[in-house]
Amino acid sequence: QVQLVESGGGLVQPGGSLRLSCAATGHTLNLYNIGWFRQAPGKEREGVSCIRENDDYTYYTHSVKGRFTISRDSAQGTVYLQMNSLKPEDPGVYYCATIAFVTPGSGCYGEHSRGQGTQVTVSS
Repeated sequence: QVQLVESGGGLVQPGGSLRLSCAATGHTLNLYNIGWFRQAPGKEREGVSCIRENDDYTYYTHSVKGRFTISRDSAQGTVYLQMNSLKPEDPGVYYCATIAFVTPGSGCYGEHSRGQGTQVTVSS
């Protein structure tokens, strides 16, 4: 089973930026569909963005389109989530996961392995 590790979370003011990283111990993520999910207190887990393994097709949930960018560094075998123009509704624990499906127009499905997550806080 792939063990994933996230990093890059923190406290940022509204309008600020953070870049989250997802890496796998002893593995490259180049061979996996990868999703970023967030869990906020009192809210359901939400699939924020995902990237498909075979063609790097990307999906974004509506609330982050135009602000977040998922990317893959094939040389490093890592996946990033660049988050710009952060809003008060963006906070939560963000975690990455290997997933079964990246479905155009629909989302990220079928979590396999996931990391422990990294906390994102947006506050002035």
